[in-house]
Amino acid sequence: MEPMDEAGNFLLDYSIYDAKRAGFDSVVFIIKHAFEKEFKETIGKRVEKLIKVEYAFQDLNDLPKGFACPEGREKPWGTAHAIYAARDLIREDFIIINGDDFYGRDAYEVAYKYLASLPKGSKGKYANVAFKVSNTMTENGAVKRGVCFEDEHHNLSKLVESNIQRDATKKIVCTPLEGGDSFVVGEDQPVSMNLFCFNKDLISHLKNRFPAWLKEHGKELKSEYLIPTVVDELVQEGKATLKLLSTDSVWFGVTYKEDKPGVVKALKALVDKGEYKEGLY
Repeated sequence: MEPMDEAGNFLLDYSIYDAKRAGFDSVVFIIKHAFEKEFKETIGKRVEKLIKVEYAFQDLNDLPKGFACPEGREKPWGTAHAIYAARDLIREDFIIINGDDFYGRDAYEVAYKYLASLPKGSKGKYANVAFKVSNTMTENGAVKRGVCFEDEHHNLSKLVESNIQRDATKKIVCTPLEGGDSFVVGEDQPVSMNLFCFNKDLISHLKNRFPAWLKEHGKELKSEYLIPTVVDELVQEGKATLKLLSTDSVWFGVTYKEDKPGVVKALKALVDKGEYKEGLY
């Protein structure tokens, strides 16, 4: 919730604007109760003129029957739990995005085209709009990305969550978050930015799998129920496929406070080119 242009728009304003013109017709904001009022009075008030808006709230106590949040836990339960929080509002195929990332118009158009191409009632036909790793980096430090490997059908075969940055020789080095040796990738290596395309059946999988995850990790204070992990499990079990969709969009976001001036400058350049209306709304 940080203004990125002179009109006071956030990166999320640009995301909703791009999604709307790609063809999406509604948005569910998954937020915390703590900043509900501020959120609705800023971005909520702006985008409801453009698109249907609903709200879901990620709450530490929103757990399946028989489970309770352990004393002392403050960290949210993770991205899969965030989607679980919106379970009663998701009624058809959908995409998810991070609220603090700029994905670019092409990424949304690629996602919409994919979902529109699926037969009605499709299940387990998921996709990820994968960015070229060199289009997702910052000069101010390492970034966390899911490094994607694909088979001959452009389906995901493996996803390695990694810290990524250039070394002294400008090579792109990936260090797996769960341990293991670092590895070097090329400039065009596909990485996940959490822009997933899902069928509605994902909600059933989350409901069915969350209790088992809680039995194993529910008493921990830091563990997170993550959507890439759930998707990887479904793919490995043969219950879903994940198509990797390519985009030439260039990501930007404020991973570090030093990134903001560059983001403001990049948005202004896109406005000056006519990619966005000045002030958006």
